[in-house]
Amino acid sequence: MSSRIIPIIRKEFIHIRRDFRTLLIIFAMPVFMLLMYGYAINLEIQNIDLAVLDHSGSPASRELAAAFQGSKFFTVKYFAGSESEIESLFQRREARAALIIPPDFSRTINGPLPTAVQVLIDAGDSNTAQLVQNYINFAVQIYNSGRGVAAPFEASTSIRYNPALKSAYFFVPGLVALILMMISALLTSLTIAREKETGTMEQILVSPVRPFEIIVGKVVPYLFLAFADGILILLIAHFWFNVPITGNLALILFACFLYVGVALSFGLLISTRARTQQVAMMGALMGTLLPTVMLSGFIFPVASMPKMLQLVTYLVPARYFLPVIRGVMLKGNTIFHLWLPLGALVLMGIFFLTISAKRFKMRLEV
Repeated sequence: MSSRIIPIIRKEFIHIRRDFRTLLIIFAMPVFMLLMYGYAINLEIQNIDLAVLDHSGSPASRELAAAFQGSKFFTVKYFAGSESEIESLFQRREARAALIIPPDFSRTINGPLPTAVQVLIDAGDSNTAQLVQNYINFAVQIYNSGRGVAAPFEASTSIRYNPALKSAYFFVPGLVALILMMISALLTSLTIAREKETGTMEQILVSPVRPFEIIVGKVVPYLFLAFADGILILLIAHFWFNVPITGNLALILFACFLYVGVALSFGLLISTRARTQQVAMMGALMGTLLPTVMLSGFIFPVASMPKMLQLVTYLVPARYFLPVIRGVMLKGNTIFHLWLPLGALVLMGIFFLTISAKRFKMRLEV
């Protein structure tokens, strides 16, 4: 059996070496995607335009405005108009929020009763508005603490695993899952379709090899290349985006190896049915990009989805890989915590390989 598989593996390596486009997909595209999406996808909102309407004009009111200006989240812009003109600021998108300080602010701030300060927020984007409100509350807390104003009770909060609340710690491991799935499936989805288009499938069909041997022979070269691709992406995630690797690196590499195998097998399944490389490429992109982004927990929590969609997520390989890579990199999880998703990846890889071998036809379609 191995004597028949090795020539197929050697043939694929020769073809990859001579195909510049394949090498570009393997090494250049993942780096480009990780750098682009790593900076583009960010839940942190900074430099929010805050219009300050200061009716008090006192040192206390300027101190309050300085509490916002000193934060990286806000860019304070003093507004000399009236309150009725603030809406036009929102309409022209010159401000995302407005702080209205009353005339008696300096007098009431030192009094026994709470001082009323009005904040208006543009909630055209509800999620952004919620973040802006949280940032404003945080700035007010800093201002109160500086003046010695105490809350009714004190809560001691400790943030674990991501104390700086960096979005990169959450999104970059997810991008590793997205890029590996998409690139790996794309690579193998073109293999058999390319043989059909170039007319070399006849040579394979007349050779004394079985369908499973052809499938394995075509997966193995891309398995090593995609695994090397995964190592490259992890290096960029760790050294460029400073995402920590708290757990066992060997466990991460083992999970990447399993995940890449599943992605390659899925792409090969597409390739067995596609007649052209264009169809295979479209099938690989549609079958990996949207499910991984929308249904894996990459951005939206699975627990927040409707029950029907939660059932569909069990068919998405990234749903099992994301808890592994995030758990090991950020929390230091071990294989005892992650044996269930790792086992699911093994079963999915076997399933896709078996189906690919069964659906591969040992005859040319007329």
